[in-house]
Amino acid sequence: MSKKTIAIICGGRSSEHEISCISAGGIRAGIDSAKHDFVLIGITKAGKWVLLPNDYSLSITNGKLPTVDANAPKVVADVSGLSVNGRNLNVNIVFPILHGPYGEDGTIQGFCEMANLPYVGSGVLASAVAMDKSFTKPIFAAAGMKVVPGFVITREEWAISKEVLQKKVDGLGYPLFVKPARGGSSRGTHKVKGASDFAAAIGDTHTYDRKAMIEVAITTKELECAVLEVNGEVRASLVGEIKIDSKFEFYDFQAKYLDGATSIELPAQIPSAISEEIRTKAVQAFKALGCSGLARVDFFYSDKGEVFINELNTMPGFTITSAFPKMWSASGMEFTAIIEALLVSALTRNNGVLGN
Repeated sequence: MSKKTIAIICGGRSSEHEISCISAGGIRAGIDSAKHDFVLIGITKAGKWVLLPNDYSLSITNGKLPTVDANAPKVVADVSGLSVNGRNLNVNIVFPILHGPYGEDGTIQGFCEMANLPYVGSGVLASAVAMDKSFTKPIFAAAGMKVVPGFVITREEWAISKEVLQKKVDGLGYPLFVKPARGGSSRGTHKVKGASDFAAAIGDTHTYDRKAMIEVAITTKELECAVLEVNGEVRASLVGEIKIDSKFEFYDFQAKYLDGATSIELPAQIPSAISEEIRTKAVQAFKALGCSGLARVDFFYSDKGEVFINELNTMPGFTITSAFPKMWSASGMEFTAIIEALLVSALTRNNGVLGN
C-alpha cells in the first residue's frame, strides 16, 4: 500500500498563530510514519503560505513561542492543490491545525472543498458556526441545552450607545465575563468585577473581535469532554475538570500555555450521572452543529448542580498540555490512534457541500 502524503498546515493570521505551531509539532510527532509521509506548510501572520522543513522547530524554546518563517519557499495554493516552484506537492489529506479566524472558521475548509482536497475536521458550515459563539448559543439552546445568560455588544454599538449599554450590562450583575465572539485561547477575555472596569475590558476585547460576548460569571467547575469520530461512530471521552492555580482569576492565555498553572483532572470528580449527562450532551452538541472528525466541548457545572454548555471547539489544541489528547489517553486511546482516526474520517467525510 502506497503511503499517503499529509499536509500539516499551521500558523495562520489569527492571534493563536503560535499555539497552532505548537499543535502542529504534536501532530507531526503523532503521525504513523509507516503509513504516511507529511509536508509542513506554514501560514505567516501576514497570510503568506510557505513550505517549512520537516524538522522545523515547533516548540517553546527559552520561553519563546514558535512562529512561521516568512522567508521559507512560497507555496501556491489554488484549485489545482498545493505546489512549490511549479512542483505539485501531491497532497492526499490536509490537516489544518489552525486555530481561530482563517483556520477554524470555515475559510480554509472552503478552500479544501474548492480544491477537492480531503481534510481533517468539520466542514464549512459547522466550522463557521462553531467559531462564532453568538450563533452557537441559540443552536445549543434550541437543542435543549442550558447556555450562560448574556448578550452581544458590537464595536459600533458600543461607540454610539455607551451609557445605554452600560446600564444593560449592569443589569446582568457582577462579576461577568467579556470575551471575543470569535476568539480563542482566551485572548481578549476579561473577568470584570465592577462597572468601573467594564469600559476598559470591552475596549480590549474589541481589538480582537468587533463582536464582544457579555456573559454572567457562574460559580462553577470548568469541565471538558473530547469528541472523536471513529469509523463513522461519534464517541465521547471521559470528562475532565480544568484545574487552575489560584493566582489566576480564570482560565486565561497565560494560565493555559505559559505558566504551567493549569492541569486537567481525569476523570473529573463529579457525580457519575453528571458525567454521563455531559458525555451525552457533548455528542449532541457535535451533531447539532453538523461537526465532523473531532471537537472539544466545554461545560460549566455550577454550585447549584446545573450543567451549562459553554462552547464547542472544532480544532482543539494538540500541544503537550492540551486537554483533547489527554482526555482520549485517559479513555484508552493513544495519540497515534487519534491521528489515524482523524485521517480516516477525512477520507470518509459525507457532509461536504458536494457530499464528499
